[in-house]
Amino acid sequence: MKKTIFTGAGVAIITPMNEDDSINYELLGQLIDFQIDNGTDAIIICGTTGESSTMTDEEHVEAIRFAVKKTAGRVPVIAGAGSNHTSYAQWMSKQAKDAGADALLHVTPYYNKTSQAGLVKHFMTLADTTDLPVILYNVPSRTGCNITPATYKELSKHPNIVATKEANGNLSAILETRYLCGEDLDIYSGNDDQIVPILSLGGKGVISVLSNVMPKEAHDICQLFFDGKVAESAALQTKLCGLIQALFCDVNPIPVKEAVSLMGYAAGSCRLPLVGLSDANKARLRGEMEKFGLVK
Repeated sequence: MKKTIFTGAGVAIITPMNEDDSINYELLGQLIDFQIDNGTDAIIICGTTGESSTMTDEEHVEAIRFAVKKTAGRVPVIAGAGSNHTSYAQWMSKQAKDAGADALLHVTPYYNKTSQAGLVKHFMTLADTTDLPVILYNVPSRTGCNITPATYKELSKHPNIVATKEANGNLSAILETRYLCGEDLDIYSGNDDQIVPILSLGGKGVISVLSNVMPKEAHDICQLFFDGKVAESAALQTKLCGLIQALFCDVNPIPVKEAVSLMGYAAGSCRLPLVGLSDANKARLRGEMEKFGLVK
């Protein structure tokens, strides 16, 4: 049986920026401490929410190195290392390992995309590159490329491919993946509005945007479920529905970065081409956050 990287809620952490668009490492350190102090089960650095697509190679590696040093072994650090260029993703995987990451997150190829056979070759090649555990990331709404259950079955045969962050929104496909792969592939929800449904199918937790603003509650949704308190877990998931929806009222991470700023952290703006929220969406987000006393 493969080793589970974490159970519960791992935060897909934002990357705060200074006014000149450089990374604000001082604030990133504060946010990492805030996460761990409030029950986050893993730090996922340089993912979509962390704006890795607009980072230079040097920034990407330094952000991973910083997160590893700041976390100091308190929870696992999972580094985004994916690319639509297999050899580049191999290089970044090696850099992430050298920086001290505990695991890698590899997204499906985007823009050029590939076939299911290409996905198998791509991910198997990446898994052969390193001895770190690999979490696949399936988010077809962003990449235009979907991993089918049959492909998951083939990929789960590799000892280093241990899990997937599943954000296809298709619970029937997730059920089939669970059926085909069994204990050979852990499943994490990639959608904050599907945590409990995926836990009910044997999921291990969530890689969460919500955790940026409510880490304890995201953790508690999972822990209540694991403790057999399914009704309480579902009730907490339902209670947070409006906030979760507001956090995705525009392209991620635009809303969550605004939310972190509303909490009193100067998280800065997103790098172009992402721009700020409209006034209407700002009001919507603030209103949902005020319900939970999150606005400073």
